Amino acid sequence: MEIKTIDAKDTLTLRHDILRPNQSLDDCHYPNDEENDTFHLGVFKDGQLISIGSFYAEHHPDIPDGKSFRLRGMATLPEYRGKGAGTKIISKAMEILGEKNADILWCNARMSAQGYYDHLGFMQAGDVFDLPPIGPHVVSYKKIEKL
Repeated sequence: MEIKTIDAKDTLTLRHDILRPNQSLDDCHYPNDEENDTFHLGVFKDGQLISIGSFYAEHHPDIPDGKSFRLRGMATLPEYRGKGAGTKIISKAMEILGEKNADILWCNARMSAQGYYDHLGFMQAGDVFDLPPIGPHVVSYKKIEKL
């Protein structure tokens, strides 16, 4: 598996197929996808994009103060889940965020994925909330270790 920085447009198919299959492809364009501080990571296996994650400079009021980045649109093809692709994305993002002097990485984690984020050392902030039409989520965050 190889991890690379990718363009926002490269995330759309996986965002649609995995995260928003009941919505339009236009719903898979996220605000700030093209901002200067935004970056997108993809994991490739034999040339195929199998996992994605997008990172945005954005603060959330329920997490500690500091320079924050938000993870959005994390998705992995079902046949590659549990094989380390998502962990590669988070690990590479933490490296990049450290270089950007960020303090916190956070996300709105689907409750079905909360165990995964717990395993990666994320902490929960606040109560469970619903994001229609996607379902229950919780804010999860992780402090970024400085070198």
